[in-house]
Amino acid sequence: MSTATLTPTSTPTGSGRAKPVHDEGRIGLRNNLRHIGALVRRNLLQIKKDPESMFDALLMPIIFTLLFVYVFGGSVGGSMGGGRQEYLNYLIPGLMAMMGMNIAMAVGSGVNDDFRKGVMDRFRTMPIARSSVLIAKIVVELGRMMVATLILLAMGFALGMELQESVLGLLGAIALSAAFGAAIMWIFILLGLTMKTAQAVQGMGMLVLMPLQFGSSIFAPTKTMPGWLQTFTDYNPLSNLADAARALMMGGPLAHSVLVTLGWTVVITAVMAPLAVSKFRKKS
Repeated sequence: MSTATLTPTSTPTGSGRAKPVHDEGRIGLRNNLRHIGALVRRNLLQIKKDPESMFDALLMPIIFTLLFVYVFGGSVGGSMGGGRQEYLNYLIPGLMAMMGMNIAMAVGSGVNDDFRKGVMDRFRTMPIARSSVLIAKIVVELGRMMVATLILLAMGFALGMELQESVLGLLGAIALSAAFGAAIMWIFILLGLTMKTAQAVQGMGMLVLMPLQFGSSIFAPTKTMPGWLQTFTDYNPLSNLADAARALMMGGPLAHSVLVTLGWTVVITAVMAPLAVSKFRKKS
């Protein structure tokens, strides 16, 4: 990812000519991390002043778990050869894959809102890495995602979910979901920098999210879907992430889904992060 450089300036000399001040070079890693830390603190203070902004992370896992378990759990679980208990074990790892996508929308909306308020213009006048502003946003949203994931798991265990693999598998599923969620956030940051309003970011985000979420293995097995839709779900990164989380938590084939998810994570970050930073620099 790119970092900002300080712009050389000129100072007058005794002869009346301007003498250039040497460029201070690229911002070092230590200063970059310090800038990220300061910006993370700024974003956390915003949440403290506006606790309602945490409602989606706090309530969404509860609502989705109760809704799908008690509305669809009987029928879908029955088709899987079990009941609500079987469906609960299937659903919770899938919802972990969905958390990052839903939380990621808030990043794009927040970036767009900060630009409209002039906050980002002030950041761009400071001698800080341009990427640090965006990375700080992602760090805070990853924190919100972890809160949502912990609530989701607490709901799952409270309703009777049974972890069939080790705690290390559960931690691996959380880490994989966080890594993929961070990659998706770069897409929404780019949307936030491109769209004119926060509402437009949310609208475009829903157009992307709905097919990916429901055309996947998050909520139900894909074996009963039409052939063309099964082909889509095979390449859908959310399906692979959900399958990887299930394998880590409940057992089953692991290598393919994990490798595909990591591949998507690397590719999305490698493509979207530089585009987002470049757009941030050029946005007027």
